[in-house]
Amino acid sequence: MRENLLKTKWASGDWTLNGWLQIPSSVSAELMAHAGWDSLTVDLQHGLVDYTTAIPMLQALSTTSVVPLARVPWNEPGIIMKLLDAGCYGIICPMINTREQAESFVRSCKYPPLGERSWGPHRAQLYAGSGYREHANENLLALAMIETREALDNLDAILSTPGLDGCYIGPSDLGLSLGYEPKPDREEPELLEAIDRILATAKRHNVQAIMHCGSTAYAKRMIAKGFDGVTVLADSLFLRQGATQVVGEMKS
Repeated sequence: MRENLLKTKWASGDWTLNGWLQIPSSVSAELMAHAGWDSLTVDLQHGLVDYTTAIPMLQALSTTSVVPLARVPWNEPGIIMKLLDAGCYGIICPMINTREQAESFVRSCKYPPLGERSWGPHRAQLYAGSGYREHANENLLALAMIETREALDNLDAILSTPGLDGCYIGPSDLGLSLGYEPKPDREEPELLEAIDRILATAKRHNVQAIMHCGSTAYAKRMIAKGFDGVTVLADSLFLRQGATQVVGEMKS
C-alpha cells in the first residue's frame, strides 16, 4: 500500500504542512499540489466542493506525492466512507464534542473488526495499490476537530478514543463557542490557554495535534509550540490576496 507520508514524518518527530482546497476545481487543486505541500485537504464542509467535484480534485492531487485529505460536512458514515473509497488518506471531521461522537467517527473510518466501514474502495485501491485491505486501518487518518466549549469539557475522553489519530483545532468556531469573533490566529488569553490545553492533552494521549492558521508567522509559532502539523490559509485566499495585491499596486 502507498505510504502515508504524514504518518512517516510524524513518526520521525517532524512536522507537516497542510494546504486547504475550497475552490471546486481540479486545475486549482493540481496547481496547489505542485506547490510542495505535505498534504492537501479538500473541504466539503465550508468550501464550495461537493462529492462529484472532489473526485477530479483528488485525481489532480495524485499527479504529485501530496497526501490527499478531506474535511467532511458532518460526522455521517456515508460521506466519510465514500471519501475514503475515493482515495482520501485521512478524514477531518468537524464538531466532535463527545467520546461517543469520536467513537462513531472512528468506526466509520475503520474496517472490521476495528470499525464498521463497508467494503468498496474502488478508486482507493487504484491510488493506494496492493495491500489496501490489509493496511488501510493502520494507514488512514481519523482527525477529530476540537472547536467547541463542549469538546474542551470532554477533551480527555475524546482524545483517548481508540483508533483516533489526532485532533484538528478550528480556531474560528472555538472562538465563537467561547464568546469571541470567529477568526484564525487567536491571541485572546482564554483561547491561547484552550489551545495549549488541547496540545498538552494530545501529547498525553500520544495523538497528533494540527492547527488551522491564518498566516505563516502564526503557523511558525504553533510549530515552535509543539504542534505536529499546521494548515496555512486556503486556495481561495491565495487567489484573492494575490489579485488584490496586483490590482492595488497597479492602481496606486
